[in-house]
Amino acid sequence: MRHNHTGAVGDFPTELSERVQRGNIWRLAIAQALAGANAIVIYATGAIVGNTLSPIPVLATLPISIFVVGMAACILPVGAMARRHGRRAAFLAGTAAGVLTGLLAMVAVILGWFWLFCLAAFFGGGYAAVVLTFRFTAADGVAPERRARALSSVMAGGIAAGVIGPQLVTWTMDLWPPHTFAATFLVQAAVAAVSALVLLGVRLPMPTAAELAGGRPLAAISRQPCFIAAAICGAVTYMLMNFLMTAAPLAMHMCGHSQESSNLGLQWHVIAMYAPSFFTGKLISRFGAGRVATAGLLLTGLSAAVGLGGVDIAHFWWALVLLGVGWNFGFLGASALVLECHQPEEKTRVQSLNDFIVFGVMAIGSFSSGGLLNAYGWNTVLWVSFAPLALAVVALAMAKRRGEPDLIEQGRTP
Repeated sequence: MRHNHTGAVGDFPTELSERVQRGNIWRLAIAQALAGANAIVIYATGAIVGNTLSPIPVLATLPISIFVVGMAACILPVGAMARRHGRRAAFLAGTAAGVLTGLLAMVAVILGWFWLFCLAAFFGGGYAAVVLTFRFTAADGVAPERRARALSSVMAGGIAAGVIGPQLVTWTMDLWPPHTFAATFLVQAAVAAVSALVLLGVRLPMPTAAELAGGRPLAAISRQPCFIAAAICGAVTYMLMNFLMTAAPLAMHMCGHSQESSNLGLQWHVIAMYAPSFFTGKLISRFGAGRVATAGLLLTGLSAAVGLGGVDIAHFWWALVLLGVGWNFGFLGASALVLECHQPEEKTRVQSLNDFIVFGVMAIGSFSSGGLLNAYGWNTVLWVSFAPLALAVVALAMAKRRGEPDLIEQGRTP
């Protein structure tokens, strides 16, 4: 049984006017672009800076892994803050962490302190955890039939991030000699501060009394076949994207390709992650969240297959582009499934639980990526990715058969 609340404790009703909805989506999309650029800076530089500062080579990708740990560690506190004080309070806390990320990373590069750089990456993960709640925020106060499109519209802001982030690295990495990337991190802090100003204009429903009460126990919600499939699919999709993207810049470096080539590959990867968002919501409405998520998993598998074809720049670039499109379909499809698994008053708790699972699994993949790359090479990293893909496809098929097939096939939202 689904509930449609018309009142809330706070300044705004739970269903917002169309004008306010459009304004929110635009602001969230702009903030997504700016914050996404911050995350790309970490991905583009983390393994390179880590390789320079770390005491042993195997720790080169540890900063990126700690970035993911920061996402997992912060998502539940962020959800609790949003439930009690509203999502905007969580947004501002996240952007403050983003500013701190850039400043700490700059100091770490100047002083040559590896562990300070790791701490900066942790705060960067906290910022990224808040940013990924933007997609669910877009559905707040929106009619059920428009939620998938609102969700994907905000994610489309990542296209600008795909241009801003890598170019920011390219333009600034040598501006503060001899401290490579120090200026990059200073600009990263400034970008996070601008994002905070944009988010101040977001108008959202305040938490309802029912939401503060929490609704059904999480244990009951998490046993739903739909939620199990959504969490596994989202976790595998995001984990593999992070798993392969973490290793790719360092693998390109090890294969003799330039930093500029790596930056450009990441730029097209991030554009591919977000560009499909212009139509992913429509695909979900037409074909169903489960089918779109399955297509994303298959594209991720194709990405690994292309990577196995060789180590030329073209192989890396095409693998990264396919990985980006696969992530978009898989992650947005899984996110749309999450919206089908909860009642309105349960949204922040269920969404936070889902993202905690996603980021926790990501952390495992991220920690293993660098070690596998250094010990066994790029091809092993690619081969390992096929096992979790198979698990996610099976989970979706079982949910369709045993759980809520109508929801999965038709993509209906509560």
